[in-house]
Amino acid sequence: MPAIKVTELEGDGIGAELQESVATVTHALPIELEFERVDWSLATREREGDAAIDAAEESMRNNKLALKYPTVTKSRSPNALIRRRLGFSVIYRPCISIEGIQSHFKQAVNLHIVRIATGGTYEDPGQFIGHDAAVSIRVVEREPCAQAARFAFDLARKKGLRLTSSSKHTVQKITDGLFEEVVRDVSRDYSDVEFGNELFDALLAKIILNPAYYQVVLVLNEYGDFLSDMSSGLVGSIGTGASGNYSFNPDRSVDIAMFDPAGGTAPDIAGKNLCNPSAMLLAFGMLLDHIDRYDLGHALRLALLGSIRDGETTRDLGGSLGTREFTHTVVRRLDEQLEKS
Repeated sequence: MPAIKVTELEGDGIGAELQESVATVTHALPIELEFERVDWSLATREREGDAAIDAAEESMRNNKLALKYPTVTKSRSPNALIRRRLGFSVIYRPCISIEGIQSHFKQAVNLHIVRIATGGTYEDPGQFIGHDAAVSIRVVEREPCAQAARFAFDLARKKGLRLTSSSKHTVQKITDGLFEEVVRDVSRDYSDVEFGNELFDALLAKIILNPAYYQVVLVLNEYGDFLSDMSSGLVGSIGTGASGNYSFNPDRSVDIAMFDPAGGTAPDIAGKNLCNPSAMLLAFGMLLDHIDRYDLGHALRLALLGSIRDGETTRDLGGSLGTREFTHTVVRRLDEQLEKS
């Protein structure tokens, strides 16, 4: 079979070490991936301007698949630019308890957050009205809501999970009301999926009181931003967060998918073999799932989570291993998982 081409958006800070970790794991997998590198370092983006964004867009439109490493934002956010160029309308963030990471919560969390990545107030920085007031426009669009809803219901059906949509439709009756109307319409095609609705403020409280009840949660842009960070706190680490970004075809099937870690460039530890590659490797596992190699993604997750559980991990999680040493530990366990299958 021909190699599967993957765009690699090279970044800043610890990005090079994360890229090395992914390459090491890739060599251990029984699959041929061809990485097409696009230099997205700050120096290149500042020097080349839109040409750097053009290069990323062209590669991703051709390959339909990408890994992105952390990037510095100086004058313009590369994340925002590429999302706008490619029409990424959905962000999917799994947030799952990891044995071996201390948390204030005893209940296991298995939360899959599907966030509409466009609209809300994030699209409009606002403007002043006179000296003492400011206003911004909040936009909610039907099609991104429908794309996200179908993605969320497909995810819930595939995993056999409960789906909850959440907003403040009792107050934001027009904007959030449109979102809920679209979700209800899509739900009619998924009678086999358990589905409910919660007001967003109540949802936050209920997740903290009973996190195990909530499984797939579908929300608008701002709500998804808040919920993702709160959920990282529930599981004890923002450093293990990974996400998928998706654009869609006219039939609402996924067109382009990009996977990245939630963390930043960590310039204070860059180049010191100290960073934790877990979020990057979990993002890579999501990519493997997306190309219908769930067997490999699952084996990688078992290897990584087993290493953390047994204390064979990086210093930020209480271990003593460097980035390379942790990666080699994951590869050793990955080999064992693949031998079993």
